[in-house]
Amino acid sequence: MKKADIISVFLLSLIIVTAISLVYTGSTQTIASIQRQTKADELLQEKLAMRKAERDKTIRQNKKWAEKDKKLKEELKEYYVPLPVCKPHKPEPPEVKGIYVTGNMAGSTDHFNHLVDLLDSSELNTMVIDVKDDNGLMTYKSNIQIINDVGANSDVRIKDIHSFMNNLDGHNIYPIARIVTFKDRNLSAHRSDLSIQKKTGGIWRDHKGISWVNPYDKRVWDYDIAVAKEAALNGFKEIQFDYVRFPENGARVDAEAFFPGKDRKSKEDCIADFLTYAREQLKDYNVIISADVFGLTTSVSDDMDIGQSWKKISPEVEYISPMIYPSHYTAGNYGFSNPNAHPYEVVDGAVKDALKKDKNIKKSAVIRPWIQDFSLGQPRYSGQDVLKQIKALKNNGINGYLLWNAGNKYSEDVLR
Repeated sequence: MKKADIISVFLLSLIIVTAISLVYTGSTQTIASIQRQTKADELLQEKLAMRKAERDKTIRQNKKWAEKDKKLKEELKEYYVPLPVCKPHKPEPPEVKGIYVTGNMAGSTDHFNHLVDLLDSSELNTMVIDVKDDNGLMTYKSNIQIINDVGANSDVRIKDIHSFMNNLDGHNIYPIARIVTFKDRNLSAHRSDLSIQKKTGGIWRDHKGISWVNPYDKRVWDYDIAVAKEAALNGFKEIQFDYVRFPENGARVDAEAFFPGKDRKSKEDCIADFLTYAREQLKDYNVIISADVFGLTTSVSDDMDIGQSWKKISPEVEYISPMIYPSHYTAGNYGFSNPNAHPYEVVDGAVKDALKKDKNIKKSAVIRPWIQDFSLGQPRYSGQDVLKQIKALKNNGINGYLLWNAGNKYSEDVLR
């Protein structure tokens, strides 16, 4: 074979091999491309299926939520409050260092801004704000039917609750709604059937002439829980039930009054059952629940005939606030003829008693006491007396506290 022919054959073979290689490579790339596209289509279909499943789940949940809300409306009638649009996350309270704020103060722009400034410039971070006050009146306009029916909207002081709550949020202030529970002269005046009754007929009144509603009446429970639900919807992170008790001087009350629906249930079981019911009813609103109790609940062995038993209330709430004001203890308490003159020792003793009781409770609430920033009797209190109480708490491992002053005038000289 001639040299030229050999070269021609070689070149032709090279062309054929190259062509075959290109065809194979193209086929391989085409197959890989098809495989990639198929995989992408499968992933897309999988994502679409997941989205559809999530959408269907959301639709089912919303339908179930709407049905639950409808059922509540039918059951509660005039006590009805809507469920949240969706169940909110449970708030995580800060280590609370708070002050009490009246409805009048909350509704007064200048005075309230002064308190906001106090919190901005101190370790204080919380406001316990009247929602339903000591007279049973709302501090902002409620949309609950029963509230309107009994005239509890007659003295609205916070004109725009949404702007008010946004202001608190803007200053990173933890908001607690104070709801005065069974001391409610307004509800009693409009609904005598919900009141504590006199054995001789008519509505029973305490030594100040104030009528109370009947803690045994579930309609009263639903009334206060409705207020709590609406407060949660308005942005309050915690519900604090105050006056969650029977009137003091229980022996005299029992001699003069009777409680429809009592049957054989004790006062302490009644209060505990109310808090259990409140916790269940407020579950979908995901708010913290706390209760105020008399200071003596930390040390006495009974319920003082007002239904406040530490061992029964503490397991039902997340925070318990004993009002351990030194001025409220009588001669002989903690070994002092004038406990008011010994703020550190009284608070220290009261807290130690509470901690002892907690050792015998399987599930106890966090102790967050009310302490005294006011004067009652002698000696007159100063900011140093407030610091002594705070020190007593810290020395017992309790860092959270609430300051009480009915006029909302706090010891700024030591707080700022």
